[in-house]
Amino acid sequence: MKDKRILYVSSEVVPYLPETEISSMSFEAPRMVNQQGGQIRIFMPRYGNINERRHQLHEVIRLSGINLVINDLDMPLIIKVASIPKERIQVYFIDNDEYFKRKATLTDENGKLFDDNDERAIFFAKGVIETVKKLNWSPDIIHVHGWLASLLPLYLREYYKDEPLFNESKIVTSVYNQSFNNTLNKDMVNKIKFDNINEEAIKPLEEPTYNNLMQVAIDYSDALIIGSEVLPDNLEKYIKESNKPVLEYKSKDEFGEAYTQFFSTEVLG
Repeated sequence: MKDKRILYVSSEVVPYLPETEISSMSFEAPRMVNQQGGQIRIFMPRYGNINERRHQLHEVIRLSGINLVINDLDMPLIIKVASIPKERIQVYFIDNDEYFKRKATLTDENGKLFDDNDERAIFFAKGVIETVKKLNWSPDIIHVHGWLASLLPLYLREYYKDEPLFNESKIVTSVYNQSFNNTLNKDMVNKIKFDNINEEAIKPLEEPTYNNLMQVAIDYSDALIIGSEVLPDNLEKYIKESNKPVLEYKSKDEFGEAYTQFFSTEVLG
């Protein structure tokens, strides 16, 4: 992976949030590529329960300051950055007081999903792409982890389809068993339609369940990685029927060689 540019977009990353399959692989995969001489950027949301002082986050003024339109409202984009200790890896944080200041990630103290998680997902997808445009950094591969990041393939291929910076970028989505019950806000599909995105493409999001959200991500990805040993049956079936290159599940201890080969042969060809 030497000299390849890989953009990691994740809903959670160790050490900023507790260890899960997603947060762990969102750290281990870029660390491996970094050690192989690849160029990496990692993006995640700046949730309010991330300790800014302890992790030494600071705002990047030259990247902040633009507004993203979400469902006809102007929402300021704030970019923060921190370095993972001992790894010489920078992590960029997408922030906005309205969406991310609360002291929790995706659910309230009773375990109920935040009603605006749909808008947070749209804001995160747009925020990452706009920031990468400002960095003028053209990735060879964009690797997506976690359902809050799952709108990125759709937005990149539809809303930003005329953006030359991403013309050659390949999208790889890791599909995990880290899901949610019930649905996101039922108005989600209309908020995405506001961005003039192909209505047929987002039809599954009329019922914004975890599986439907991941199906849309799969549709707009070039290749897929199974990130959990067990996936919901219908999602596993959808992946198999997608006719896209698929890397079967590899544990944290054995993924290295398999990822490198998959990216080199199946994704970049």
